[in-house]
Amino acid sequence: MQRIRIDNVTKYYGQNLVLDAVDLDVGEHEVICLIGASGSGKSTLLRCVNKLVPFDHGTIYLDDVSIDDDRFKFSNELHKRVGIVFQAYNLFPHMNVLDNITLAPRKVHGVSRATAEKQALELLSMFGLDGYAGSFPERLSGGQQQRVAIVRALATQPDVLMLDEVTAALDPELIGGVLKIIKELRDKGMTMIIVTHEMGFARDVADRVCFLEGGRILEEAPPDKLLSRPEHPRTQQFLQRIIEAGRL
Repeated sequence: MQRIRIDNVTKYYGQNLVLDAVDLDVGEHEVICLIGASGSGKSTLLRCVNKLVPFDHGTIYLDDVSIDDDRFKFSNELHKRVGIVFQAYNLFPHMNVLDNITLAPRKVHGVSRATAEKQALELLSMFGLDGYAGSFPERLSGGQQQRVAIVRALATQPDVLMLDEVTAALDPELIGGVLKIIKELRDKGMTMIIVTHEMGFARDVADRVCFLEGGRILEEAPPDKLLSRPEHPRTQQFLQRIIEAGRL
């Protein structure tokens, strides 16, 4: 079953072509990692899937239904089923952890406070955040804030989780804990699209890796093949620089 199908999606910012006729299928329980240099279109692609930015041409489907269909007209249903986590956390600073997590289930999806809080506390426990429900974001470490952001995305029980460079703002010693959580989600069968510069992580967690350049997917393959034996010259060049930097 195809959870997400991206068909010929093109996106411009003014005269700048950011996504160039992108095609990508993401199956149920599949994990796709998007790699490439900054500005290659990876993050924009995630935002198009979740209707956070409009695209100019093409169609994106969730379970064979266009995200422009009337049932997704006001985006609430789409955002419930397709969660996204950004590298900047985007937690509300004036709300404690519990309120950050339960806001969308209660206000957008009509879940009772008692049910939303029960589910939130269970998720916090699963992510090693027992005792932090009443804490405010400024009191948390970067790794803890990132885990809270992932819990908040999971609180709506999405079918697909998208992660946009969620370790980029973390100290190196905090990265491992967040990546461990993502691996656990993979093992539980969560469908994910992940933008990452962590090549070792992509090798470990992905079913397929896609290399983007200039808004196009130049190469797509299982991680062992793409990261070890890339065919496209630009992929080879990119990975060689990653190797030289000691990141693969």
